[in-house]
Amino acid sequence: MAVTIKDIAKLANVSITTVSRVINNKTEGVSEETRNRILQLVKELGYQPNAIARGLVTKKTKTVGLIIPDISNPFFPDIARGVEDSAHIYGYNVFLCNTDDNLEKESEYINALKEKYVDGIIFTSSAPSNYEHIMELIKSGVPVIMMDRRIESEDIYGVFIDNYEGGYLATKHLIDLGHRKIACITGPLNVRNARERLAGYKKGLLENGLEVDEELIFEGDYKINSGIVGTEKLLNNNKDITAIFACNDLMAYGAYKTIRSYGYKIPDDISIVGFDDIQLSQILEPQLTTIRQPAYDMGLTAARMLIKLIEGKKLNKKIVTFKPQLIIRQSTGTVKEEKNYS
Repeated sequence: MAVTIKDIAKLANVSITTVSRVINNKTEGVSEETRNRILQLVKELGYQPNAIARGLVTKKTKTVGLIIPDISNPFFPDIARGVEDSAHIYGYNVFLCNTDDNLEKESEYINALKEKYVDGIIFTSSAPSNYEHIMELIKSGVPVIMMDRRIESEDIYGVFIDNYEGGYLATKHLIDLGHRKIACITGPLNVRNARERLAGYKKGLLENGLEVDEELIFEGDYKINSGIVGTEKLLNNNKDITAIFACNDLMAYGAYKTIRSYGYKIPDDISIVGFDDIQLSQILEPQLTTIRQPAYDMGLTAARMLIKLIEGKKLNKKIVTFKPQLIIRQSTGTVKEEKNYS
């Protein structure tokens, strides 16, 4: 049977309140001798304080929630590791919640984390339609840091990548290699980061005197299968495509599969650029040219910011925006003078 605070109080011949004060480092009015006796009993008996009960006293549970949309996307485990490593340094534990991009599931997790009295939440929202839930959290006094997918509000603290610049860098790289028929497989356009990457793609085209052809744009969902389906539709309708910008690495992997099934070579026939630079992108053959997001560092930063908010400290910046980096590998090359995709 687990040892209780009542057992400790009885053995130490003190009140339950005195034991609680010692356990919670509130030892004013408690003698050094009594304090040491209680701590010795705690150690000998292996007493483990109930985190929730302790939180009701201290108003802190030393736990934070991390809500992410898709644990199967390696980008998010990298973020989670950064959050966990940073939180561990400050003595916090992390509850990980995977929503599968499902708004109902996301709302259930928000309520569950509130019921567990987490001290704060790091949040990658499934869609802007959950804006009200986020604002309710903030108004209720729960510190929140937004990650990756941004919403518009002066009350939001967040850690993001410059998605617009990333989309531009990917497109400009392909144009510099001589490509003119550049397709784009976007993320879900109800999500801001997908719209920003698409806007960067369009800027790259227009800045270099190329028209934006909507037939060369396919809306995906950041999953491998949409890269497969999107590439099939793009190639069937546009035989002269020489390059594809897939707005995340998983969709780029899907594009690889389709391109090879059509008998084309990468990059000899079609060049590909992804977005994220997850570890698998270096293992592909050929290795994927991509836009790097420092996911681990973003997680570290988000956790540090959240813990500062929890502890009542002022942040130097409400929004931290990381710069994307073009990582050039073997999946992109110059356009051949003569192409035959028939």
